[in-house]
Amino acid sequence: MCLDGIQVLDFEEATPANHNMTGTYDYRLVALSVVLAMGSSYAALDLAGRVTAARQWTRVFWLVGGATAMGLGIWAMHYIGMLAFSMPMVVLYDFPTVGLSLVAAIGASAVALFVVSRQTMGRRREIFGSIIMGGGIAAMHYIGMAAMRVPARINYSPGIVAFSIVLAVVISLVALILTFRVRDEKRTSLRKIISALVMGSAIPLMHYTGMAAVSFSPSDEMPDFSHAVGISHLGIAAISITSLLVLILAIVTAFLDRLLAAQRALLDVSRESESHFRTLAEAIPQIIWTAQSDGETDYLNKQWCDYTGLDLEQSSRHGWESALHEDDLPLCIRKWKQSVQTGETFQMEYRFRRASDGTYRWHLGRAVPIKDLDGSVVKWFGTCTDIDDQKHNQQILEEQIKERTEEVVAANARLTQEMREREQAQTELNQQNAAMVQELTKRSGRANLLARMGKLLQSSRKMEEAVSIVLGLAPKIFPAFRGALLLLNDSRTLLEVAGAWADCDLVAAEPLEANSCWALRTGQRHFVELGDRTAQCAHAIGSKSSYLCIPVMTQGGAVGILHLQSLTSTKEPFESELLLISTFAEQVGLSISNLKLQEALRQQSTKDALTGIFNRRYLEESLEREIRRAARVDQAVGVVMFDLDHFKTFNDTFGHEAGDSVLRELGAFLSRNVRAEDIPCRFGGEEFVLILPGATLEGARSRAERLRSKVRELTVMHQGKSVGMITISVGVGAFPVHGLSVKEVIAAADGALYRAKKDGRDRVVAAELAQNIAVATAAQGAVGGN
Repeated sequence: MCLDGIQVLDFEEATPANHNMTGTYDYRLVALSVVLAMGSSYAALDLAGRVTAARQWTRVFWLVGGATAMGLGIWAMHYIGMLAFSMPMVVLYDFPTVGLSLVAAIGASAVALFVVSRQTMGRRREIFGSIIMGGGIAAMHYIGMAAMRVPARINYSPGIVAFSIVLAVVISLVALILTFRVRDEKRTSLRKIISALVMGSAIPLMHYTGMAAVSFSPSDEMPDFSHAVGISHLGIAAISITSLLVLILAIVTAFLDRLLAAQRALLDVSRESESHFRTLAEAIPQIIWTAQSDGETDYLNKQWCDYTGLDLEQSSRHGWESALHEDDLPLCIRKWKQSVQTGETFQMEYRFRRASDGTYRWHLGRAVPIKDLDGSVVKWFGTCTDIDDQKHNQQILEEQIKERTEEVVAANARLTQEMREREQAQTELNQQNAAMVQELTKRSGRANLLARMGKLLQSSRKMEEAVSIVLGLAPKIFPAFRGALLLLNDSRTLLEVAGAWADCDLVAAEPLEANSCWALRTGQRHFVELGDRTAQCAHAIGSKSSYLCIPVMTQGGAVGILHLQSLTSTKEPFESELLLISTFAEQVGLSISNLKLQEALRQQSTKDALTGIFNRRYLEESLEREIRRAARVDQAVGVVMFDLDHFKTFNDTFGHEAGDSVLRELGAFLSRNVRAEDIPCRFGGEEFVLILPGATLEGARSRAERLRSKVRELTVMHQGKSVGMITISVGVGAFPVHGLSVKEVIAAADGALYRAKKDGRDRVVAAELAQNIAVATAAQGAVGGN
């Protein structure tokens, strides 16, 4: 078939009847289409940033231009991809339809650039933009397919078509997200290139998926070739080159625009900085100036002009030198040239002439170099500060310092002399302090010993322990004395030596009369110097040293004296030493008072106040102790219980005072007529108990009979008259034959006493053994076991 000089292959001749025709791909054109897609993707990423940064009409320009370049690239990729598909027939394209597909590509690109140019891109905007962009790309593809003019019927697979449209929308969504993330990157970055590769690979994927949805089948109808044109290899090259040039032009234009924008911004910043600098320099009430790198002055602020009376033209270059004092000018110029050559900071004090009164005033000039990245000086920034007042004040201050220095030197000489005198005085004071510290150390040690003695005395239980403690610690507390402790006897008539230390020189060890010591007479300390015979104590007559007597006092009065003889001095001890001695005597007196009080309390708790023998409480404790001791050594304990016969009648006849006299005499009688180990006790009223350790029942009965006989011989006088003969009834018991406990033995003796009184009184009755066979048997077994 021939159409307008174009040879068209008949479809029926090329394929069998009722069979679809399939073609092949030219992979060179496929690769070219992918390259165009990647170029379009990179241009989209680059142009998105320009659209975002532009404002008003500039933004419209970049949006239209960017959409055109991007759409042209996608459109060229599409048609080159279609031309890569070759079939055994001539393929022509309808020109108006091809233009429509280009418009669709440009519109989709415009929507994409508009969406990513927003400040924020929410989820809805992303989805809406991807649908519009994907739909536009799909529309461009299938409009382009509709532009094909072939002598065959074009068939579409609905499933693949739908898949290609969905794929176009998904690819558009990914492209929008990638573009939005990298749009603000002004340079070519790795992320930007990777994003372009991903987008450039995805767009051809959608295209060739759409191509897979197309098939060709025989048709009797011929298509309309009135506006159809063919595309040769030259046309393919022209489309490709044109598209690439447009894309490159768009990318280069965006790059140049960014570059120009950066330069404009830098110029604006420079101008603004210079404006700020000049404004600041004019506002500061100080001379500000700048110079070029070669040291030539190029700026001076208004303060300079007002101060020197020179305008900017007169002061430029080296004109400022005319305002400098002639004495300071050579040095200033030399230092300034040296700083310009070396790049070091310039600093110097010099004098400027003030135009208002023609006087020269001191200024501090300072210039700092401003260097570039290479370290080269590009500018000098300098200041001039008026320091004339400070210089004047400094001169005054220096004169004052000089005067004060002379005064200080003179004062220092006086101070040196005073310091020498003070050092000498300090040396003497240190020696005194050392001696005082040594003395205090000694006192502290003696005070500690005194405190220790007090604790030991508080813990002592007998007078012998207390005296031993005093005699043991006294030589340590008073190393410069020897001495003795003398105590009054119980009747407070004789003074006995309780103990002495360090070979104390006393007259005799025999007891002396209480008033033989002047300290006891006066109740105060008494000191006798060596050789003084005025008032010597009888216990120290003939002493070969000075001595001191301190009364040992208690709440009940004096109980003795502390006698001290000096070993090193004949003078009375110092007040501090006397205070320590007095404290020592008080501690001793307090200890003696406590011991006597404890002894009195012990006697009151164990002795009967009327008879002077032990009471019932002591009876029970002692009998319990003796029974346990006897059980351990397999011995017996005898118990004798007796009371006075007809004592109630006696009291009624003679009175209770006479009865008390009888009881006292009986107590004294018992104390005189018992063994040392026997324990006489008043059981209560007129009843008495005698504990006989080691005595058997028979021995106890014999002792009781002798006791009864001697009581009959006892004569008791009351008010000068005898009260008559006294008789007693006696009951005898023994451990273990009458019991194993205090209660059982006392009960046995009491029962025997009851029978003695019942049988006629004035007799001795032993507890019956027949009533205690079981008890005696158990007792014998217990004693044998022990």
